[in-house]
Formats: sequence, structure tokens, C-alpha cells
Amino acid sequence: MQYRSLGRSKTPVSAIGLGCMGMSEFYGQSDDTQSLATLSRALELGVNFLDTADTYGHGHNETLLGRFLKEGGPARRDQVVIATKFGIVRQPGQYERRIDNSPAYVRSACEASLQRLQVDTIDLYYCHRRNQEVPIEEMIATLADLVKSGKIRQFGLSEVSSETLRRASVIHPVAAVQSEYSLWSREPEKELLQTCAELGTTFVAYSPLGRAFLTGSVNPSALAEGDFRKHNPRFQGEAEVANHLLVEGLRQFAVNRGLTNAQVALAWLLGKYAHVVPIPGTRRISYLEQNIASINIQLTAVELTELDALFALGQVAGARYPDAGMAGIE
Repeated sequence: MQYRSLGRSKTPVSAIGLGCMGMSEFYGQSDDTQSLATLSRALELGVNFLDTADTYGHGHNETLLGRFLKEGGPARRDQVVIATKFGIVRQPGQYERRIDNSPAYVRSACEASLQRLQVDTIDLYYCHRRNQEVPIEEMIATLADLVKSGKIRQFGLSEVSSETLRRASVIHPVAAVQSEYSLWSREPEKELLQTCAELGTTFVAYSPLGRAFLTGSVNPSALAEGDFRKHNPRFQGEAEVANHLLVEGLRQFAVNRGLTNAQVALAWLLGKYAHVVPIPGTRRISYLEQNIASINIQLTAVELTELDALFALGQVAGARYPDAGMAGIE
């Protein structure tokens, strides 16, 4: 396994982490036994960076990881870097949400996450979404207090602008920024990735496989009930047809090199920037193993440029989220 550094602390995290959201919600039915087996295999492969949030399954995802950590004992806890998040508040069974960054909520959410994860300290604690009504300076001061008290080791921000990151970093170093970044979501290249590099902030790329659309294995019309992609604009109508053509180009690129679409998409991310850590999510060991294999794939500068052109800004059709999902995104 190859490792990259998390923020200025230089905490080593696997070059590819594991997004755990789908083990609890948003992608149809899940199975805890299968998920625990996948988590165990990830650890065997050297994956030590596990990503969750309090809103995933309304606490179920953190509870699942807490069970995984407890079953492995203190040694397992020492092996992993756990990232979780606060800020998105939803009612069970609803996708709509409100964003809460108030100091009282941040502290109470942190305590609840500690209990569900069954840990004394959270390794990386993100603000999942930003509420503009709460000054960033106030929220960062609250997170800095949690660092001082030992409740969290480091903190990060998600889906924020470069301006917000700079304002936050004046008060306290920000270990990581997590935002959607992939071949078909390249907005961070406009400014945010450069700002992160300048400030010593790791960029964590979620949905690096475009919610599996880039793999070429998703049939939008056959998605299960409870799969939020049914309502994602990029998976619908004319947008889906246009995006499918792009993925076909990716498939040809991959086939010509004896690779899978997913491996090419992840190798592209790893080859673009040294401070980017993608966290593809999966419940299946076979997909996990394919994803991790991409660490050993080195695309040439010419190949990177070819992929850049195939998925140039403006080529992908449809918004990243339905309207409700855009809450708190800067």
C-alpha cells in the first residue's frame, strides 16, 4: 500500500481510502455482515482511511464502524484513521435536510459520534456542509476547542470555497477539504485544489467514480428503491444519454490498456495531484480489490491529457445533485 499525508500533521493515510456511506444508505439495501467483511479486507490490503458521517443511515454507519473497531480490539483502532462529519440534519426516510453549524450543535454532534464509534477521539472531524449564517470563524473556534480538549485530533471542511478555506486557515490549520472530484466533476481544479496545496491541506475526493456511473455498470432504469441516484439529474433522460457516451470513451481507453473503467478513473486522480486522496465507496470485496489495484497504475502525461480532454469542463450533462442536495455547497 502507498500512503499520503493528512494535513500538516503528516498523518499517513492510504493513497485510496474507503467511503462507507453506501453500507448504510442511499444505494439500496445493504448487509452488515457483508460490509464488515469488506472493512476487514480493506484493512488487510492496507487501507487505513475510513470515511463516515453522522447522517449516513441516521447514525447506523458510525455504529457499524464502531462495531468493526470494537471487534478488532485496541490494535485495530490504532491501525485506522477515522473521518466523520457533522452539520447535515435530516429526518429518517427523508432526503431533504437543514444545515447546523452552531457551536452547541457541533459539540453535541461530536459527543454522539464518539459514542456511536466507541472511540475516545475522532481522527478527522469534518463540517459536512457550511451554514452561511454561522461565521466560519465561530465554527472554527469551536472545532479548535474540540482539538484542545482531545475530542478530535484534526478537522476539515467539505464542499467549501477557496475563500472559506483561507478564512478558516487563518484561525487554525485545516487538515483536509472533502469535495466531489472525479473525471466528471472537475470544479475543484478551478481554484480549490491549488489553495489546498498552498495551505498544506489534503484534498479528499469523494464520489471519485461518479457514483459508479463512470464504471459503466450502472443501468439507471434498474436502480433499486431507496437508491438516491434515481433522482440525480446526471442519471436521467437526455443527460444520462450524453454522459453514457463519455463513459463509452472511457471504456475504450481502459480496454485498450487491460484495465477497468474504475481503475483508470482512480489512477487519473492519483496521477493529477500528490495531495489528493480518493475515497471510493463499495460494499463488495471484489470492487474494493479492483479499486486498490489502481494504486499501482501510472498513467503517462499524454494519457492524463487525453482523459482531461475527454471529460473537459462542460462536457458532462446535468447537475451534481437534485436541488435538496445542494444545500450548504459553496
